[in-house]
Amino acid sequence: MAASAASYKEYEIRHRNPNPKSAALLVIDMQNYFSTMAEPILPALRFTVGICRAAGVPIFYTRHRHRSPEDYGMLGEWWDGDLIFDGTPGAELLPDIGRREGDRVVEKNTYSAFAGTGLEETLRELNVEEVIVTGVMTNLCCETTAREAFVKGFRVFFSTDATGTSNRDLHEATLKNMAYGFAYLVDCLRLKAALSHKH
Repeated sequence: MAASAASYKEYEIRHRNPNPKSAALLVIDMQNYFSTMAEPILPALRFTVGICRAAGVPIFYTRHRHRSPEDYGMLGEWWDGDLIFDGTPGAELLPDIGRREGDRVVEKNTYSAFAGTGLEETLRELNVEEVIVTGVMTNLCCETTAREAFVKGFRVFFSTDATGTSNRDLHEATLKNMAYGFAYLVDCLRLKAALSHKH
């Protein structure tokens, strides 16, 4: 989802490039359920996945799903009647998101990709110090995952063009919050320049 750079530029006062030797790419919830929001960002997302793969950056895909009322948490109250259930077509990852054999899939049941998933432990084992956040929805699972990564001590890079949500206002509000307090903003071109640079 393309954002108006002017809307968040005043908050983007910190600049840094990710280090491919210590970064991981998180591709959040690119599932059939979110196809309307996911499809506009597919070109940027696939480009980002390709850049990261070429640089040797490990790639993690998250898949949001519910299996029983015990795992709904507050989402059951907030999105009553509009949950993603395991085993349904909506829960499946979109087919053309650059996923390959060996890419890890993180199963989750709330906004954060870190909550009860073992993701943090896996990243630590791989000596990952930075995460690049892409996917949907910008203002819910992407933002919550980015905030939690920051709190856990990971350096966060947040994609402006490989994230998407239901409307531009929500997308840009997240970019402002990320730039102000949590993440370095990146796009495809910035990532390409950064990750092709020899560290």
